Amino acid sequence: MESTESSYVSSPEAARKRSPPPPKSPTSETAEKHTYIRFLVSNAAAGSVIGKGGSTITEFQSKSGARIQLSRNHEFFPGTSDRIIMISGTIDEVLKAMELILAKLLNELNIEDNDDVEPRTKVRLIVPNSSCGSIIGKGGATIKSFIEDSQAGIKISPQDNNFYGLNDRLVTLTGTLDEQMRAIDLILSKLSEDPHYLQAMHAPFSYAATYNSMSYPSNGAGGKFQNHKEDRSNSVTIGVADGHIGLVLGRGGRNIMEISQLSGARIKISDRGDFMSGTTDRKVTITGSQRAIRQAESMIMQKVAYATDRVMD
Repeated sequence: MESTESSYVSSPEAARKRSPPPPKSPTSETAEKHTYIRFLVSNAAAGSVIGKGGSTITEFQSKSGARIQLSRNHEFFPGTSDRIIMISGTIDEVLKAMELILAKLLNELNIEDNDDVEPRTKVRLIVPNSSCGSIIGKGGATIKSFIEDSQAGIKISPQDNNFYGLNDRLVTLTGTLDEQMRAIDLILSKLSEDPHYLQAMHAPFSYAATYNSMSYPSNGAGGKFQNHKEDRSNSVTIGVADGHIGLVLGRGGRNIMEISQLSGARIKISDRGDFMSGTTDRKVTITGSQRAIRQAESMIMQKVAYATDRVMD
């Protein structure tokens, strides 16, 4: 998959030449409702968002009123080499922070100006599969109207291309920064009306915890599925699609025993019907050292990915 870094092609003047963002039109009730958005950035671009000693991310939080969280170095969205940024707050706060970040990424590239033509770039949003229907609409009517209204390209990754049962899809927005911001406004306002999407905000790092991500947790949210017993023994719970649990277990439990022996981690799978909040994924709890957890998790995901690849072939 392409790196997000290569998706940003712009000039240092781009942000100064843009027209002001369009007026927001959600109802006042929706505008005040707390929501969130997640998207991908390259590892290199993440550094410019954080700034020296965290100065830039602190400034953006102060200017927007939103909370900005970023996955740690080398902790990526599955299937990519890109880190995850999550912004939470009211819709207006989230949109302001999003614009500050995207404008910063454009300016960082210092590409020469090209006859005042605004560059068309890409940004990839992470949206729960259960909420994608509200963006698509009946017969694709909603997404078509969003494309027409924003003039941005909007593409949703196929459902059968899920990243190892984690139930998130990537929504790629292509266009100028203004076009992207209009599309994000439309998409976020729609998603914020979806109770399934808002429910996920209360456990926003269910898969990020899978990767021990999020370096800016507060209120304990970043560790919802993470239980630190002692320095050498940690516990992380990941979600695996119910239909793929058999692959993890193997015949007579052979696979899970092998993974446990090779990694040194203890692995426990939840009972049937005991799912991760808001999903139909079974809980797979991995306990041990950080290294053991990472190795066991990698082996589990490889089992699932192999089956997914076979289905798609």
